[in-house]
Amino acid sequence: MKWQPDSKVLIQGITHPLGINYAARMKAEGTNIVAGISLEDDPPALSDIPVFTLVEEAVKQVGQIDISLILTPPYEVLDAGLEAISAGIKQLVIVTSAVPPLDLITLLSQAQATNTFILGSGSEGLLVPHQFWLGVMEPNYYTPGPVGIISRCDRLMDEVARTLTQNGFGQSLAISLGSDRVMGSNFEQWLQIMEEDETTEAIVLLGQPYSSTELLASEYIRSAIEKPVIVYFPGFEAPIYRSFGDATSIITSQLSYQTGTSTRENQTITRFKKAGVKIANNLEDIPKLIKRIFSNQRRKTRRSNS
Repeated sequence: MKWQPDSKVLIQGITHPLGINYAARMKAEGTNIVAGISLEDDPPALSDIPVFTLVEEAVKQVGQIDISLILTPPYEVLDAGLEAISAGIKQLVIVTSAVPPLDLITLLSQAQATNTFILGSGSEGLLVPHQFWLGVMEPNYYTPGPVGIISRCDRLMDEVARTLTQNGFGQSLAISLGSDRVMGSNFEQWLQIMEEDETTEAIVLLGQPYSSTELLASEYIRSAIEKPVIVYFPGFEAPIYRSFGDATSIITSQLSYQTGTSTRENQTITRFKKAGVKIANNLEDIPKLIKRIFSNQRRKTRRSNS
């Protein structure tokens, strides 16, 4: 995916409550939102953003658009995505969650055929602190720095960024893959982007301990990633009778405990440890592990220079 401060952004579903709120905030932060799409009969202009009923009409008025941010209801995402692709938009960020899986599979198939990039569904978006913000995260929690974040947990990325910022560790790039089971871009793609990014010195991966997606990520880290990686699985250390953290992890933990069957979490943790990944047991562990990694790197640098 290519993103620049001057990338032209379209918001599909701009009159959705999320669109009304975040469109104005993103534009105020410098995101180049050039148009919005609404299916209302008489859509209003919002924050000096022209609103259209068809993507094709918006492209004719404002020129070629680089990215579409999709905020439509779940059962309208397929039509919105296909319309954007048909209009020549090559990058889609789907914030809407709970999109029907078959709709996403259809959309991803069309995206592959047209070389279109999709982030999501259920994505918070992506953010380069003080440079580029696209999505529904809270940019005030993020500051420029050397830590990249890749998340597949609902709304947790903001809290991790806030914790890192409070401990003096800024972020280079924050990516939310989405919390739905079927999704566009994956851990491997973004791990490679951060591996090649000169501003990223360490990577924090936020995932679910019961998913094959994370298992694939662990294998990719072992084979292709040299930068230090920290993984946090919310809910992994939660007591059985206490409910907090990522809902998917907590529910799965409860069910596994009741039935007495083994879960995949131990296998997942083992795979990441074999890949040389540091495991954070709770949110507060993340900045501690980052500090330890950077301290070790500085010691190695001093030894090599002496």
